[in-house]
Amino acid sequence: MTDLLEPHFTVVRLDLRGHGSSGRITTCTLDDLASDVRRVWDARGIAKTHLAGFSLGGLIAQSLALSDPDRIDQLAILSAVAGRTADERAKVVGRLKLLSEGGIAAVTGAAEERWFTQEFRTRHPERVAQRMAELLANDPQSYAAAYTVFATSDLGDRLQNIPHRTLIATGENDVGSNTRMAQMMRERIKDSRLVIFPQLRHSVLVEASGKIAALLIEHFGDDETRRKAAAL
Repeated sequence: MTDLLEPHFTVVRLDLRGHGSSGRITTCTLDDLASDVRRVWDARGIAKTHLAGFSLGGLIAQSLALSDPDRIDQLAILSAVAGRTADERAKVVGRLKLLSEGGIAAVTGAAEERWFTQEFRTRHPERVAQRMAELLANDPQSYAAAYTVFATSDLGDRLQNIPHRTLIATGENDVGSNTRMAQMMRERIKDSRLVIFPQLRHSVLVEASGKIAALLIEHFGDDETRRKAAAL
């Protein structure tokens, strides 16, 4: 999806702690993950930026919007969590237990079903397999430490303090980052809009990358950026 955004913006991405090529960890907090983003901003001389976060990244984006509001222009929270119910917390903590005891392989089958629609899995098995391979390539202990942050953190009670113009989006059938949470975020963040992708599940960046890119260009872009994007 980055290739769709780069003609319009300078795009900076990073692997979170416990993911991809980042160093291995045994524990971390939401504040640690937010501080990592802040350090990237400082290292690249970024005083103010648009910020988009997906899934755990959406939780980190909420944290940064609250802790560093002056460094963010506009915000996008994609397939993220906030205000979990007791039952929703129990389910994600149960997945964390499976992950901690059985490693990443213990959760990949269920993750594939939660993340992708059946139609996409049938039509694009190679893309689903690539995403699962990326998941399995993570260091298990590091991934579990990062997943602990995702499973146990919640900023729902503070969202009314986010001052930014905010895009909130999720898949209609995303059982983890569900539409109830997205609607709650929309209600609590004063200057926000909500987009629900019909039928989609969690992995909207893979399954609907073009639609997500178009939304971000519309949300983050100035008038000239939007005109150029519409002409493509």
